[in-house]
Amino acid sequence: MEPLLSPVTVVKGIGQETAKDLADLGIFSVHDLLMYFPTRYEDYSIRDISEVGEGERITVRGTVYGEPSVRFYGRTKSRMTVKMVCEGIVISAVWFNQHFLKNKLVPGKEIQITGKWERSRLQITVSETKLQFSGKKQELSSEQLIQPIYSVTAAITVKQLRKWMEQALKQFQQEIKEILPQEILRKHEFISRKEAIRAIHFPSSTKEGGQARKRLAFEELFFYQLKMQALQLVQKKQTKGKGIPIPLEEVRQFIRSLPFTLTKAQKLVLKEILDDLQSPYAMNRLLQGDVGSGKTIVAAIALFAAVRAGYQGALMVPTEILADQHLKSLEELLSPYGIQVALLTGSLGVKARRDLLAGLQMGMVDVVVGTHALIQDDVYFGRLGLVITDEQHRFGVEQRKILREKGLQPNVLFMTATPIPRTLAISVFGDMDVSTIDELPAGRKPIETYWVKGEKLERVLAFIRKELLEGHQAYVICPLIEESEKLDVQNAVDLYQQLADYFQGEFSVGLMHGRLSPKEKDEVMQAFSENKIQVLVSTTVVEVGVNVPNATVMAVYDAERFGLAQLHQLRGRVGRGAEQSYCVLIADPKTDTGRERMRTMKETNDGFEVARRDLQLRGPGDFFGTKQSGLPEFRIADISQDFQSLEQARQEAVALLKHEDFWQSPEFAFFRQYLEQQGVFEVGVLD
Repeated sequence: MEPLLSPVTVVKGIGQETAKDLADLGIFSVHDLLMYFPTRYEDYSIRDISEVGEGERITVRGTVYGEPSVRFYGRTKSRMTVKMVCEGIVISAVWFNQHFLKNKLVPGKEIQITGKWERSRLQITVSETKLQFSGKKQELSSEQLIQPIYSVTAAITVKQLRKWMEQALKQFQQEIKEILPQEILRKHEFISRKEAIRAIHFPSSTKEGGQARKRLAFEELFFYQLKMQALQLVQKKQTKGKGIPIPLEEVRQFIRSLPFTLTKAQKLVLKEILDDLQSPYAMNRLLQGDVGSGKTIVAAIALFAAVRAGYQGALMVPTEILADQHLKSLEELLSPYGIQVALLTGSLGVKARRDLLAGLQMGMVDVVVGTHALIQDDVYFGRLGLVITDEQHRFGVEQRKILREKGLQPNVLFMTATPIPRTLAISVFGDMDVSTIDELPAGRKPIETYWVKGEKLERVLAFIRKELLEGHQAYVICPLIEESEKLDVQNAVDLYQQLADYFQGEFSVGLMHGRLSPKEKDEVMQAFSENKIQVLVSTTVVEVGVNVPNATVMAVYDAERFGLAQLHQLRGRVGRGAEQSYCVLIADPKTDTGRERMRTMKETNDGFEVARRDLQLRGPGDFFGTKQSGLPEFRIADISQDFQSLEQARQEAVALLKHEDFWQSPEFAFFRQYLEQQGVFEVGVLD
């Protein structure tokens, strides 16, 4: 057995009972222990007071100046204040509930304290006190100067974990083997794995700690990318199929017949999609573009191309409202060419569903639009060539497997209006090709965005009335359906009633939320689309895809309750016609993050810039959503911070897999074994 795979009990000082406690942290072997990285560090380096900002943690050394002053609160609580001289400045040091130190804090005594620095008051609230040291300013060992802080349970202290980590390194550091190719180590000037694992736990300096983190984060991202890129290769090998012979001249004629000109970005991604359809491998492509960038027309052209080549197409969307909307737009575009478009959702009647399924199986229906009802057991296609999924639902491995089991190897195009910077998208969705529409159609007017406090509500309503009087419509969005005792937020039902009273006799107000039946939702949306309703009060059910060009105002109540991506999606519901449109965010954010969201929405309409800031504010876990993206929880890498490393890791993984000897040479056996363990491919599938 590999020494590092030995049970953690081989580490001196760890017995069976301790091992049970460590198991709660996911630590079973020596390797698990060494790879249990600190979440942060406490830096006890002595710092110059003049360099430390308000509220920062600081360690200083100085001389007690004057007698301690103690005040008691009840029998056990106390506040002790001592004046001390640090670097020629008199400051106050405050201890809570540590009055037992009073007799040791005598005038002239040199002490070292760590705590929170209140610059405005020249005061430190002390968390740690050191009374004994040899006199040198930095005489502490490196392990004491920069100490790792680990996530622990009640049964284990950070101090114990540090001790066991130190012992494990003493016993097993020499057993740590290098796993990155030497060429990559040289190229990126990484320290060795052995040194990196020691330094991540006990760095001798912040510089060494940074080198260790950089090396280990890259390593983690590299193996993730190796898996993703190999998965893409395997999928292409396993989905050898029918290259679809696209009648390109017919497609060109169809594009020329459109009442607008495609943007350069649309033309580029369309070429990538058509090339995929004609290749002998099944397409697995992500098409991303900002709200209103014209993804839907690209999808329609791809469906036209597939049908004209003799295949069927399917468009899968997350909601019935969106399915109905896509049905209407595709019928308008494709019906003049004799292409039959049908709708398949869960609310379809029994007879209508039976007739539609028969039409699909016999190939009489060319394009079907629907929800996840499209991949139910009883749905069969005569000749399915292209599946497009729109918004939210990534068409994952399981869904592709379902279609394969029906004897199909469909081309899959996943569309999203939640933009991610292109290089990041390529890296994160490593098992997919990525196309990006990064420009808006000509003539689109930027949406003017305003942030107003709740007290200005009357002005907002007056502004909405002005737009309504000009014949336009408005969305008013709020976070909750009914009143909540826990959150002081506007709710859709109450808000609907308030606005119905406010606009009574002038304009019609409608209500939309997730608890309405599909039929009720359709009726409300239909009335709004036909301008029978002028103001639509709704929860975020309208966030995705709803298209009413006459709507020029998007007002969002309690906007601080929404994430940046949601706010940007909501804003994208307006600005779809020729008229100037507006987004009004009604918010009283209590946090810096909330205020930063509002500022971001005011400052930019660019979805890619919004996404970049959202990633910084929320971090990768919340931004991507593990379920949707398939993104793993990394031990040390942070996608928002390690953006550059992620791209470098992808490039190196691609290069390694392209190496002519990768699949045979003993030199690369470790990487092939890793891919097999990850279940990427059956042994020998790529030989």
